[in-house]
Amino acid sequence: MNSYPAGTRKASDVQIAVFQYVAAITFLWLLSGFWQLQVQNPQIYSERADRNRIKSLPLLAPRGKILDRDGRVIVDNSPSHKVLLSRALLNPDHLQIIANGLNIPFERLTAKLRRLETSNAPEYQAAILKENLTQAEVAFVEAHRSQFPELELIRSQRRLYPRGGLAAHVIGYVGEISDAELELDDFMFYEPGAEIGKAGMERQYNDVLTGTDGSRMVEVDSLGRERRIFGKVDAKAGHSLRLTLDLDLQAVADLALEGKKGAVVALDPRTGEVLALASRPTYDPNQFVGGISSEDWRELDRDPEHPMFNRSLQAQLAPGSIFKPIVALAAGESGILDEDFHVTCSGGASFYTRYFRCNKAGGHGTVYLRDALKQSCNVYFYNLGNKLGIDRIAEYAELVGLGRRTGIDLPHEAEGLVPSTKWKLRMFREKWYLGETISVSIGQGALTVTPLQAAYALGGIAMGGVWHRPHLVSYDDLAEVRPEFERPDPIKIDLDSRHLETIRQGLWAVVNDGGTGGRARIEGYDICGKTGTAQLASTQFKQGSDDPRLKDTAWFVAFAPCKEPEIVVAALVETGEHGHLAAPTVRDVIKSHIDKDVRLAWARRTPPLAEAVDPAGPVAQAAAALEGRLR
Repeated sequence: MNSYPAGTRKASDVQIAVFQYVAAITFLWLLSGFWQLQVQNPQIYSERADRNRIKSLPLLAPRGKILDRDGRVIVDNSPSHKVLLSRALLNPDHLQIIANGLNIPFERLTAKLRRLETSNAPEYQAAILKENLTQAEVAFVEAHRSQFPELELIRSQRRLYPRGGLAAHVIGYVGEISDAELELDDFMFYEPGAEIGKAGMERQYNDVLTGTDGSRMVEVDSLGRERRIFGKVDAKAGHSLRLTLDLDLQAVADLALEGKKGAVVALDPRTGEVLALASRPTYDPNQFVGGISSEDWRELDRDPEHPMFNRSLQAQLAPGSIFKPIVALAAGESGILDEDFHVTCSGGASFYTRYFRCNKAGGHGTVYLRDALKQSCNVYFYNLGNKLGIDRIAEYAELVGLGRRTGIDLPHEAEGLVPSTKWKLRMFREKWYLGETISVSIGQGALTVTPLQAAYALGGIAMGGVWHRPHLVSYDDLAEVRPEFERPDPIKIDLDSRHLETIRQGLWAVVNDGGTGGRARIEGYDICGKTGTAQLASTQFKQGSDDPRLKDTAWFVAFAPCKEPEIVVAALVETGEHGHLAAPTVRDVIKSHIDKDVRLAWARRTPPLAEAVDPAGPVAQAAAALEGRLR
C-alpha cells in the first residue's frame, strides 16, 4: 500500500510532467537551431565563425612624393605605425585605459567615437584611432593585444615636410578628413578617419598623390595572435609629383623674407612655370601630421601675423607704382600717348579742385615716358590717367590679368579688384568721381592686386603680349597622371611693339640708369623692373600715429633679361615703406636663376654649392639654409 498521501502524489506528477514538457521544448528549440546552422543557413554561420578566426588587415598605401623640377625630394614618407579601433569589439570599460596608454585626451577619444557612431560607416569597419605612434605607444598596444581585442596595430607611412616651413604654402599638409569633406563629391569614396590633403599641392592633387590600399587576410588564435596568412593584396603607392618649383630659388626667396611679412613669386614667362612661391610668416606642416593638437591649432589660428595666410596669391593690396607700366600700355594702345607726349612736373598738380602731390617734392621737370618710369613720376601718370578715364584703365588692367584669378593650380587664389564705373555703381550705388581716377592711375584707390597677378601681368607685357597660365606641375607630367588633362592655350594680344620697346627702355632705366630700382642691378646683366610704394592710409591719417601697421607697402617687380626674358619676379613686403627696399630680394632670386652652373653643382653636390659661390653671397646662404631644412 502506497504510504504517500494522494495530494502529494498528484503534485509530484505535475512537476514531472512540467519538467518533461520543458525538456521537450528545449530539445525542439535546440534541434531547430541546429537545423538552421547545418541545413538551412550553413554559409551565414560559417562566415561568422570565420570572422572570429580570420582578420582582414589593411595595407596602407604611401602617398606619392613631391619633388622639385630637378628631382630633389621636397616631401617624403617615413615608416610609422597607426592603431585601428574596431567598434564591433569595443568594451566601453577599456576606453580610459586605452586613452591613457595612447596619450589621447579622454574627451577627444569619446568625441571621436560619437562622430563614428553618427557616420554611415559600418560598425565592423575599423577606424583610425591614432597615427604616428611613439615607441612607447606601440609597446602598449603590443603588450595588451589579448586584453584589448578592439585595437589593431598596422604599419603606415608618415609624411615628412621640410623644416622651418620651407615652401609650406605651396606643398600644404595632410590631415584627417572632416565630416564636411565627406559630403563633397571629391571625397565620396573616402571613409571616416582617412587621411587627405588639406592645403596646397597636397589638396590640389590629392587624387594623384593618394595610393590604393591593399589588404592581408590572416588567421588568428583566441588571443588575437597571427598564425598564418591566407592571402594578400599589395598596396599601390600614389604617384610622385614633380613640381616646376626650383628649390634653390625657393630657398633664396624664403631667406630674403626672413623676419618680414610678405611674398615672392618667380615665374618663367615663356611657359607659366612657377619657379618660386614664398610667403612669410609661415608655418610648419609637420605639426599637422597625425592630427594637430587643439593648443597648436589655436596658437596658429589666433596668431596676429596670420602664418596660414598665403600672401603670394591671397594678399590683395594696392600695387602702387608697379601699376604704372600698365597705365602706360593702356595710353599707348589707346592712341593717347605718342613719342612727343610729355609733362612738366613741379612737384604736384591740381585735378578737380584737389591738389595731388608727386613722389618728389621739388618735381621732375619736363618728363617723357622713359624718364617718368625711371623716376616714377606721379604727375606724369596723373595726366595719363586723367586722359584715359577709369573704364579704359580698367579695360587694360583686366586685359593683362588683373581683377581675376590667374588659374594657378593652387586652391584659394584671390581675384584682386579693378575698379570701374560699373563696379562702383553695383557695389555702392554711387557714380564714379573723376578725381578717383587720379589715384588709380598711380596704383592707389580701390585697386588691389596679388603678388602672383603682379608677376603674371608684367611677364606677359615683357613677352610682347603673351600670357601663359601660371602652374606648379609641368603640363607633360600632368598629362601622364590625368589623361583627361588639356593643355591651356596662352592668351595672346596684338600690342604695338614700338610702344612696348619704350616701356621696356623705361623699366631698364629704373634698374640700370640711376632709377628708383638701382638696388636690383647685377653687373653685366640686363634687368628691367619697377618699384612700387603703396599707402595703407592717407598722410593726414598717419600724422600723430606711430602704428607700424600703417607703414607703406613695398613692391618690386622685374624680369630678365630685358629682351627674351627667362624669369619674372614680384616681391611684396608689407610695411616695407619704400619700393626700392624690396629690390634686393628680387635681385637675389634672379641672381640664383642666372647661375646655372651653381644650381647644377648643388643638384649633384659635386663640388658643394658653398665652395662654388661667394660664401657670403645670397645663394650660398640660401643653400646652407636649404640643406638644414631638407632631410
